[in-house]
Amino acid sequence: MLETSNFLKREYLILGKKNYSDISNNTIKPIETKANKLWWITFICSLIASIWGLICIAYTIGTGIGVWGLNKTINWAWDITNFVWWVGIGHAGTLISAVLFLFRQKWRLSINRSAEAMTIFAIIQAAIFPIIHMGRPWNAYWVFPIPNQFGTLWPNFNSPLLWDVFAISTYFSVSTVFWFIGLIPDFAMIRDKTKDKFKKKIYNILSFGWSGNLKQWQYFEKVSLILAGICTPLVFSVHTIVSFDFATSIIKGWHSTIFPPYFVAGAIFSGFAMVQLLLGLIRKILKLEDYITKKHIECINLIILVTGGIVSLAYITEYILAWYSNNIFEDFIYFSSNAAIGPFWWAFWALIICNMIIPQFLWFKYIRTNFFFSYIISIFINIGMWFERFDIIVLNLSHDYLPSSWTGFLPSFVDIGIFIGTNGFFLLLYLLYARTFPVISQSELKTILKK
Repeated sequence: MLETSNFLKREYLILGKKNYSDISNNTIKPIETKANKLWWITFICSLIASIWGLICIAYTIGTGIGVWGLNKTINWAWDITNFVWWVGIGHAGTLISAVLFLFRQKWRLSINRSAEAMTIFAIIQAAIFPIIHMGRPWNAYWVFPIPNQFGTLWPNFNSPLLWDVFAISTYFSVSTVFWFIGLIPDFAMIRDKTKDKFKKKIYNILSFGWSGNLKQWQYFEKVSLILAGICTPLVFSVHTIVSFDFATSIIKGWHSTIFPPYFVAGAIFSGFAMVQLLLGLIRKILKLEDYITKKHIECINLIILVTGGIVSLAYITEYILAWYSNNIFEDFIYFSSNAAIGPFWWAFWALIICNMIIPQFLWFKYIRTNFFFSYIISIFINIGMWFERFDIIVLNLSHDYLPSSWTGFLPSFVDIGIFIGTNGFFLLLYLLYARTFPVISQSELKTILKK
């Protein structure tokens, strides 16, 4: 009987015998106290990377996209790879907040605020690349269907690139509203507890007069449920539409019906890996070890394991379809051009090792409940998912239908600088967020405290 009770006993989601007051104080502490040394070191490194990226973007706009490593054959390369990578990372936040909210998964409560903020910041980074890829970003308004001086010239609504504009802007808007609505009770708590008069005024505005009465909580629950219901299909639709950039083309290796589910699974796979990275960082910087526990890490790793299996199955399916279809062009790109030993063999094997082999270590409970190993595996997954997008784009474009146009690709220092800059800017926004907004949902955590 004793063995059975120990087997059925669940791990606690909050450690340290906390009470309601402890949760409130731990939530407000990063906002009220001075930043520690680790926060400042990370902030300065992120700031330097952001400045470097900003200089490279300014150089690109001032000179033209010829400063990138593009050529006549590979006119999509580093920048579109980064765009798809960042959009994918933004998926995990809304999935944790919306989908797991609908399924009433309590383990999401300590990590949903960080994940939601990650979604917003990742989409901001993704939006940078299509804008600067235009070459003349001051004419970006041409893609919108507004009255203009060109008469009958309108955006091409058949283009999946225009679908991206609507899908991602909708996803960003709804995710931002969902994130902000959830923060209102926390803003009110900070308003009531802070002693700084300026902060009290700011958080009073942000809390929209929240008093916490029964009627407000009823409306809060209804609005959260409605927004979660709206966000859930967006999780699956946004990266599906991004996959149409490739699947609706006639380029070999892209024209595939497997791309939509393949891209969605890959987005969730990389997104949860990024959540794992940020949680590992923020729990140390803000000392949230009692709220981000082994249980949270294990649940995230289990989702990574499932979505990683789907992605691996998609890789295998691509090769099976290329062989079974007997299409000479598909056979060329997957077999004859020697993806595994050709000019981009290093990118191919980085993809296989990081996305298919390394995540298999998560089958071992010791590894998937260990913060250090989870952190390292998440780094490899994000590297592998970047190489996946790179392989899809560059590997297919480098060997065109005409052998005379076959070419290679090398990124310039501007390509690399912009990518490093977006990573720095992403982390910079996240660190500033952690010092300004509550990174744990104190109002929701209090509902499971007694459990």
